[in-house]
Amino acid sequence: MGRLTNLIGIIKDKVSQSRVAMVSNPRTLSLHLAVLRATTHDPSSPPDKKHLTSLLDFGHSSRATASAVIETLMDRLQTTRDASVAIKCLITVHHIIKHGSFILQDQLSVYPSTGGRNYLKLSNFRDNSTPLTWELSSWVRCSDKDINNEEKVSSLMNNDLLREIDSSVGLLEEMCKRPDFLHMHGNKLVEEVMGLVEEDYLSATNEVSIRLSEFRERLSSLSLGDSVELVCAMKRLEICKERLEVLSNRKRVMIETFWAIVNQLKDVVGKENKYREERSVTVRRDKASESARFGDRVMNYGGHSVRFSSGRFELNKFPVLVLDSVQSCA
Repeated sequence: MGRLTNLIGIIKDKVSQSRVAMVSNPRTLSLHLAVLRATTHDPSSPPDKKHLTSLLDFGHSSRATASAVIETLMDRLQTTRDASVAIKCLITVHHIIKHGSFILQDQLSVYPSTGGRNYLKLSNFRDNSTPLTWELSSWVRCSDKDINNEEKVSSLMNNDLLREIDSSVGLLEEMCKRPDFLHMHGNKLVEEVMGLVEEDYLSATNEVSIRLSEFRERLSSLSLGDSVELVCAMKRLEICKERLEVLSNRKRVMIETFWAIVNQLKDVVGKENKYREERSVTVRRDKASESARFGDRVMNYGGHSVRFSSGRFELNKFPVLVLDSVQSCA
């Protein structure tokens, strides 16, 4: 059955390339073929590096050519019902984000030009043609987004830093939702996906680490609201820790340093928040006590007071002051 599936995939690829050769504009034929060759139906192998390189080379041409590449790739992704093709389209997108020219990345960021639909959202993708493609479908649905690498972190406002941390933590949370790898060991296509996820994991931890270190320098200037939001983000990270630690055996020192920063900063900010809350309660209590003492001084001013028998005043226990001067006039 596996051999038959592979044979059918090869035939589909040949048919697709022949069809493109017949109907495509000669000026865009090469880019259409580059997309097809990078996104074949083979369920066990990742895109060939030379085909990915050929596709990325179009990013050094005109903006119109780059736009045509992205449009062709996205059409391929959205029209296919084959899990292998879909995964390879997503891998190609990842390579464009990581290694493509600015013009290709720019065209990807603005696609579609009319706005609206997110063409990378494939949460409903299902390929039930074989048990293998059904398993691969779960990896298609587990597509992740790239992190924007922000420079000059120290110049960002606190709310901007928090927003970027939230985005990176969201990416790490998505990585935790990846399918189990146990049944797919030996499949080079899935191993390629896991390799890319591992790269993103290391990149994400580095991005978060830089921003947490910046917050550590700003502790004295953080508002209570910012501090609470920061602690919440770090608690979300801790929930992900066990699931994330199995992703990478590389750069263990960097990973261990990252989690140490998370733990230390969470403890410091948590203690600072607790101190602020206790101080706030103390201040409110002191103000309430001072207000009560002020009321007592007002009540006792003049030395005398009487109570009316009116139900309204009796209900409120409201003392009516009678000044000595008024008593003497009476």
